[in-house]
Amino acid sequence: MMGKAWLFGISLLLAGPVWGQTNTAPKRSLQECVDIAWKNNLDVKQSEIQVAVNRNTLDQSRFTRLPTLNTAITQGLNLGRNIDPFTNTYVTQTLNYNNANLTSTAIIYNGGIVNNTIRQNQLNVQASEFDVQATRDQVALNVVLAYLQVLNNEDVLAVSRTQVEITQQQVTRTEKLVNAGALPQANLLDLQAQFANDELSVVTAENNLAISRVQLLQLMNEPEIRELVLDRMSINTPDDTYQTPIQDIYATAVQTQSAVKAADLRTLSARKGVDIARGGYFPSLGFNLSVGSNYSSAARRSLAGTPTTITNTAFVEFEGQQVPITFTTTQPGFLTQNIPWSEQLTNNLNGGIGLSLRVPIFNAYQVRYRASTANLNVKSQEYQAANVRLQLRQNIEQAYVNMTSAAKRYASLTRQVESLELAFKAAESRFNAGAINSVDYNLAKSNLDRSRINQIQAKYDYVLRIKVLDYYQNKPLSF
Repeated sequence: MMGKAWLFGISLLLAGPVWGQTNTAPKRSLQECVDIAWKNNLDVKQSEIQVAVNRNTLDQSRFTRLPTLNTAITQGLNLGRNIDPFTNTYVTQTLNYNNANLTSTAIIYNGGIVNNTIRQNQLNVQASEFDVQATRDQVALNVVLAYLQVLNNEDVLAVSRTQVEITQQQVTRTEKLVNAGALPQANLLDLQAQFANDELSVVTAENNLAISRVQLLQLMNEPEIRELVLDRMSINTPDDTYQTPIQDIYATAVQTQSAVKAADLRTLSARKGVDIARGGYFPSLGFNLSVGSNYSSAARRSLAGTPTTITNTAFVEFEGQQVPITFTTTQPGFLTQNIPWSEQLTNNLNGGIGLSLRVPIFNAYQVRYRASTANLNVKSQEYQAANVRLQLRQNIEQAYVNMTSAAKRYASLTRQVESLELAFKAAESRFNAGAINSVDYNLAKSNLDRSRINQIQAKYDYVLRIKVLDYYQNKPLSF
């Protein structure tokens, strides 16, 4: 009877659902959990914003190749004695003036600063894109590990409940025998104590399961999901067939890990920074174009008016007498009027075109120190890239050791379970025959129960370690 009960409990464990689970929430697959975590993870969102910022910077640097075009309009009012901007003479009057100009400049050559800046910003965009992928990969790995932990705790809970069921059956059987006088009361008390311990194990397993579900929900960061039911995927029984050498894992990781690629791209970006700084040593050549005009309220023009006739009389002496002589003169008429604003702008239109050459001779060593700082930044980025590789290698080595240890532990526990199953079957038969007491029976059962739980934990621990190594080889994290 007891052997059949154990088989019944183990069959429930392999089938997957946890006893007593009445949750009606939809089942979540591993990929669904990963997708939700990607959508809601704040680190992923922050890294995506950084990509957008770097792209804006890249577009901005590209447009520096285009000429600039700007206009300026000045409106003013001068009082008292001023210089007329139209005639450049002094006038004493209230003067209203207006200037307008249009200027355009373009860079022809500036030591390659523009081109190198564009290339540097391209590298920064690529590096930030790899940062996003690295963040997403890490989030996915964390979700996989949390998902496995939930499955592990569900299996442990299933075994713990099976233990309670089997102990309960044994308590019921022993109680009948004690009442019939076939067994001493001590046997029943021992079994009841074992039953209490098994119930405590169920409570502990339920608490661990609740905690692991909360941790997975926190990674998913979806407030609308209040109840979590996982779709139990098929997880193969682990073995010792993981034959990929650690050197090959590292070689693959260096080529595929986004964090390494991002660090290398930032090193290249820093080297472009050196080229940008050194561009200050070279002359720069620019093109200038300007068009302008002005207006002054003092600007006036003369117009022909009505002629004026003037009669004058003069006296001349002739033969001792003053003789009057009358003569008439005609003077032309003059009028002035303000010149209109639009006409002044047309008449005063002026423009210019030219090239400007800037040759650096001495700039207080500014270019030298900018170049020196850029070189130091290259060294810093190279060390950062080396540190990323160092951390990667150490993480892989640790993960490989953990995987090897987990494999050995699982193999050892599997052999232990097989041996304890045989020992429990023998103890069960002897207990039912009255050959051993309840203490020996409980000891055999406790040893088997504990070994089974340890085996489950070792199984998921081994699978977890394998997934970590798969992550470093850029393999799919799904099962």
